[in-house]
Amino acid sequence: MLDRPVNATLDAANRRGPAKPQLLSVEDAKAMSVETMADLFKDHINPGQFHFMKLLGFHKVKIERAEGMFYTDQNGRKILDFFGGFGSLAHGHNHPRVLAARERFQDEKRHEIAIAFLSQYAAALAKNLAACSPGELDMVFLGSTGSEAMEAAIKVAERASGRKNCKIVHAENSFHGKSKGVLSITDSTLYQGDFRLVDNRVKVPFGDLPALKRAIENDSDIGVVVLETVQGGGGIIGAPTEYWQGVRALCDRHDVLWVADEVQCGYGRTGKFYAFEHHGVVPDVTALAKSLGAGKAAVGAMIAKRSVYMKAYGTPKTAMIHAQATFGGIGEACVTAIEGLEVLYDEDLIGNSAETGAYLLSRLKTIQAKYPQIIKDVRGQGLMIGLEFHDFSRTLPLALRPMVAMLDDKLKGSLSGFIGALLLRDYDVLVAFTEYNRNVIRLEPPLICGEDHVDQFCDALDDLLGKGIVSIVKDFVKSQLG
Repeated sequence: MLDRPVNATLDAANRRGPAKPQLLSVEDAKAMSVETMADLFKDHINPGQFHFMKLLGFHKVKIERAEGMFYTDQNGRKILDFFGGFGSLAHGHNHPRVLAARERFQDEKRHEIAIAFLSQYAAALAKNLAACSPGELDMVFLGSTGSEAMEAAIKVAERASGRKNCKIVHAENSFHGKSKGVLSITDSTLYQGDFRLVDNRVKVPFGDLPALKRAIENDSDIGVVVLETVQGGGGIIGAPTEYWQGVRALCDRHDVLWVADEVQCGYGRTGKFYAFEHHGVVPDVTALAKSLGAGKAAVGAMIAKRSVYMKAYGTPKTAMIHAQATFGGIGEACVTAIEGLEVLYDEDLIGNSAETGAYLLSRLKTIQAKYPQIIKDVRGQGLMIGLEFHDFSRTLPLALRPMVAMLDDKLKGSLSGFIGALLLRDYDVLVAFTEYNRNVIRLEPPLICGEDHVDQFCDALDDLLGKGIVSIVKDFVKSQLG
């Protein structure tokens, strides 16, 4: 053991290891200028992504503080958050109860990594997730991300399927993560790139029960069906109750396991703890992440029926095939998630999601009726809303449409990008976009969102659209040239 304080600094003569490189301290990071931040992002993180951040004007913003529904930037400007970290901020930014729970954990010097021992915090969180889950969903695997949770979900289902050459059905426009297993069932040529993927997969249209029925009946190797209950990356796309009840019945009839990906749409986002609860069905396996970490920790979870889990890993010989990784169930992350669940129910955030979400949907439909040539559709449930714009040519004066229509495919996403950029620049409102349908703005504000926040967002959108598309385009182009 070192015979000096752990925070002591050694001079060069007394150092036994390598010289300390030139490192940036926490205080250096806090004091960093926007320009330096941009340079380091380009040099060390992702120069290509910076190009898109610059187009949207996001590169000019340095967040200094975040609380509740708002970010505060380097100029003291408060930015209303209707992005919500793709659904990761159910409790808002820096909820005081979550911060207090984490502070107590730190002050008491509780253990973080206890791989050799049982963890009281992981055990409590697993029990709580089972209590929040309907039916027989009561076996929990804890990880750090949605991708990790979904990897665990498809692995437990594949092992429990009983098929030697098990195939997995997934949907068109699906997004289940970017790690290699779930990337194989993520329907994106961009994300899949040139990677060599697993080939035991079958793709069907989302929401098309006859297509799913044909696939299962024509291939006895199909043992697992994996579906997002609401497709987030696909543009906030749901399916009717008849579809989900049909999925459950079809899987039961053919001894196929159904995995419901609730990473983004779960945790109260749609006005129920799980989105599938709107349809009176229960999957065999599901997954959560995003807001499970209460906006302060990276936490993901797979929740399976005990019968499924035990078939896959229920013996001493099979128990360690997919046991938790080093940071699965880490102490402070579990404490954060435990307190987050308490807050979710104590503050009735699920009920607020349903009520405030209905108000948001109503206001947006009124705006759609006012600008039908601009807004094609408003859809969603709770505080998971998709705002879809028409193709660019449809929004322009009649004389310009034929010429611009030839470029609609190349211009997809331009209008939503222009509107998103100007909402941030001129109205202090942040929104998100979707991966596949680039004409869609994705709205997933924290579940603490109130009607006053909805009004602030909707008034801003109404005012911006009222300027007309030509004016919006000119303003955006001018901002880029400036």
